[in-house]
Amino acid sequence: MSGSLFDLDLYRVQAKNVTEVTMFILMGFTDDPEAQAPLSSLFLAVYLCTLIGNLGLVFLVSVDSGLHNPMYCLLSVLSLLDACCSSVVTPKMIANFLAENKTIPYLACVTQTFLLVTFRTTECFLLAAMAYDRCVAIYDPLQYSARMGPRVYVSLIIASCVGGVLHASVHTMATFSLSFCASNEIRHVFCDIPPLLAISCSDTHTNHLLLFYFVGSIEIVTILIVLISYGLILLVILRMGSTEGRRKAFSTCGSHLTEVSIYHGTILFMYLRPSSSYALDHDMIVSIFYSIVIPMLDPVIYSLRNKDVKEAIKRVLRKNWFVHKVHFHTKH
Repeated sequence: MSGSLFDLDLYRVQAKNVTEVTMFILMGFTDDPEAQAPLSSLFLAVYLCTLIGNLGLVFLVSVDSGLHNPMYCLLSVLSLLDACCSSVVTPKMIANFLAENKTIPYLACVTQTFLLVTFRTTECFLLAAMAYDRCVAIYDPLQYSARMGPRVYVSLIIASCVGGVLHASVHTMATFSLSFCASNEIRHVFCDIPPLLAISCSDTHTNHLLLFYFVGSIEIVTILIVLISYGLILLVILRMGSTEGRRKAFSTCGSHLTEVSIYHGTILFMYLRPSSSYALDHDMIVSIFYSIVIPMLDPVIYSLRNKDVKEAIKRVLRKNWFVHKVHFHTKH
């Protein structure tokens, strides 16, 4: 009896030692000390451009009355998500480039994973909502105000956020219920699900199935919405008699199609492959592009290819210049 109690206590101690991980080590993608400072400067520049571009777009939509419509409200939320997504991973990554101790606490890793999946998934739903918005605007313009009123587009935004939180909750709980006894060294620059599954000593088969089926389902639904929406838009464009009307319709949808193609392409590459085909070094580069570079590019894509945004920038700059000039003459 005493022997069995001793064995039980020993098992509990061993189990505790196996499952308790207080921090992870983010290995990054280079050990070269001479590369650390240039890399930190590069990603700091990318991060600042991301914040200025995306928060600037949010500010522009909020202050310019010409952009107060469902399309640009959805775009401003997308820009805010991009800024948040980059802020979750980039500051810690920059700090790790300059630090000898490249650790991240367990709870910080949980939080980073949860927020990253939340923002990514919400953006995926939001891109589908934006495709629906463009479809209504072009396919049925007379009913646009009624079918895309504040109640509708605010509901789409809320539903996207709720979907993102629920999806992130499932994967975060499933990932961090695993044991990390083999290693706490993550071959990545931030906490993400595939590299975490790679270092777990538990059976991750169920986790990979969850990842495949949940991400696959979201991808199928959102891509179908985009394809159906743009199929209807294409029918309308082909029926248009004027070249100017076609050009305007293409310019309105071109930036969104570019964003959808880049975004879903990286998701399909990252998550919808057999686990045996994962190559963490390549996945790391794709994940960095997905989480850090794309958020920087989005404001450029939407600004350069969108006449309304460019006109709004000119209006805001002219207004501020006029106010500054009046204030200057008043003082003098």
